[in-house]
Amino acid sequence: MILVIGATGMVGGQVCRQLAMEALPVRAMIRNSSDPAKVRDLSDMGVELVRGDLRDTSTFAPALKNVSEVILTASSMPFSYIANVNDIENVDKKGVMNFIDRAMREYVEKFIYLSFSGHLDEECPLQKAKRAVENHLKKSGIKYTILRPSFFMEVWLTPAVGFDAEHHHVHLYGDGNKPISYISYRDVARFAIESLTNPAAKNAILEIGGPNQLSQWDAVRIFEEVSGAHFDIERIPLEVLEKQRLDAKDPMQKSFPTLMIDAAKGTLLK
Repeated sequence: MILVIGATGMVGGQVCRQLAMEALPVRAMIRNSSDPAKVRDLSDMGVELVRGDLRDTSTFAPALKNVSEVILTASSMPFSYIANVNDIENVDKKGVMNFIDRAMREYVEKFIYLSFSGHLDEECPLQKAKRAVENHLKKSGIKYTILRPSFFMEVWLTPAVGFDAEHHHVHLYGDGNKPISYISYRDVARFAIESLTNPAAKNAILEIGGPNQLSQWDAVRIFEEVSGAHFDIERIPLEVLEKQRLDAKDPMQKSFPTLMIDAAKGTLLK
């Protein structure tokens, strides 16, 4: 049995879909607050459902019963974040670490962990939590694969971060000229599934990105060419992002401008 944690999220949901299409036994750990429509979709796929929460260690053992492999994609950011309740410290760090400890006691054979790009060089609470979990997993004795995807194009080329293609208006971070390795969440899900059996993924950290290096300006030009429309550009200087990061008090609000600084500086995967 393969257990997916984060199954109602973007990557986790796709992992479940691909596993179900391959007729592999898959179970999803679902929180009581999960979107009912997404839960129904998982059930309709044939995914076994179990109630659980990374903040509640008493729910771990039932979720892990007869489980040989875990794929964990869950995060408190951005949609489930509640400061001091469902946040980076309690979910992304402590919750995942506690779950790894229980998985070790339940003799889980393989643990696939969706981490975070390795390119940030600024203070980022989310990255710090992810790195702490990575180290914990490596010391656990469980066979592991740590996936560090670059920028999800389904996020970074949407209005959520200022790329509003429908209204032809885009925020560019920094000068917009640095290369970014955009990747699709569908491909990240495929990497996670392949990591279950591929020998090259055993006890490995994989930095993953798309096949082409595109700057923010490149992305704008592609959208302009396809749509036939001119896009209005709003430049967000690095100095503005750095001030936002420094002024932020909440870990999530500090993480967001750090991610945008990373986009401004670019990520070049080889």
